[in-house]
Amino acid sequence: MSGAPPPTLYTEAGRARLPALLDGLSAQGWLLYDMGDHNPLAHRLLGLGKTTRRAFALFPARGEPRLLHHAVEASAWRDWPGQRESYRSHGELETRLPALLSGLERVAMEHSPGSAVPTVDRVPGGILELVRAAGVEVVSSGDLITAFHSLWSPEGRESHFEAARIVQATALAAFQEAARAIGHRRPMGERDLMEWIETALAQAGVTEQVACIVATGVGAADPHYDPPGRGAPLEEGCLVLLDLWGGLTGGGIPADQTWMAFLGSPEEVEPRQREVWEAVREARDGALAFLSRRAREERPVQGWEVDEEARVILRRRGLEEWFSHRLGHSIDASLHGSGPNLDHLETRDERVLLPGVGFSVEPGVYIPGEIGVRSEVNVLWTEDGPIVTTPDPQKELLFVSPR
Repeated sequence: MSGAPPPTLYTEAGRARLPALLDGLSAQGWLLYDMGDHNPLAHRLLGLGKTTRRAFALFPARGEPRLLHHAVEASAWRDWPGQRESYRSHGELETRLPALLSGLERVAMEHSPGSAVPTVDRVPGGILELVRAAGVEVVSSGDLITAFHSLWSPEGRESHFEAARIVQATALAAFQEAARAIGHRRPMGERDLMEWIETALAQAGVTEQVACIVATGVGAADPHYDPPGRGAPLEEGCLVLLDLWGGLTGGGIPADQTWMAFLGSPEEVEPRQREVWEAVREARDGALAFLSRRAREERPVQGWEVDEEARVILRRRGLEEWFSHRLGHSIDASLHGSGPNLDHLETRDERVLLPGVGFSVEPGVYIPGEIGVRSEVNVLWTEDGPIVTTPDPQKELLFVSPR
């Protein structure tokens, strides 16, 4: 941790936020467990370097932080702000862990019942058994992770907005590149355009967590499509789904967007293609309107509620069964972050959106053998409601003529 700012949990201001959050969980402490970055959330929150042994860092709602670590790893914990004790043998660990937890009835850990939220479910089952054997109940630390790990800093926010600008500009330029290739009769497959996009992003300064999807025709009906070989050819009359993402060189908060374009004129687009696009756009905008409405009403929002709002809109259109993934994923320092997801399909994410969290809103319709359409924007949730961070969100299908 030398040379870096202290982790938030090591500061008095950071720890002052804990009691109210723990009271909301009816917990008396937050027990962070790690061994060799097996729990990357704890590793980052504690500002650790290399570790290879089990350690338990307890932040009680009231009182001084307490630590139990292996005797060989004193250096990894040199900046620890509270009491500390070490162990050598497994017998000492099994004796001293109950002592560390003495007086507590319930602690929060990186655990998700049924592994409903995999990004939070980081503590091995055997460690949970040890804690429970000490007579202590374990609840999920999901909302604590949101508050201490996934909120955007001012610097992170600035980096995200810049990445979003570059990602959008690259997407629009990519459609033009495809049209240019068709106009010049230069063969271009899906993977050729993917490679062009990744090069363009790198040249513009987006080099972290970078990748993209280019899908046309029935390939777009696979949400995580990866083209075989060079992929399907990009030709006049194609409807193209372009999903691209990445963060600035040096880190920050990445941006993630999906755009749809038709390589031809508006007169050539099929009614079914327009119908599905309009339904997806309506679901996206309906979810954003729901967020704005909740903010005006000053009512809290859980992730699953936003997903359900979009899903109802697609259900009315007879397309909900083809919406095969959650509405949105958390975005923090990781593209798929550890904060609340907008999810009432893969799980029921009941974590509350706290001001400062970011996420995607990306409804899609994927009908195998027929069509795939998605529209994705990113959102920063604030005290005043949602801020769409994607510049000029797509309102209509883009038409790019190769002629």
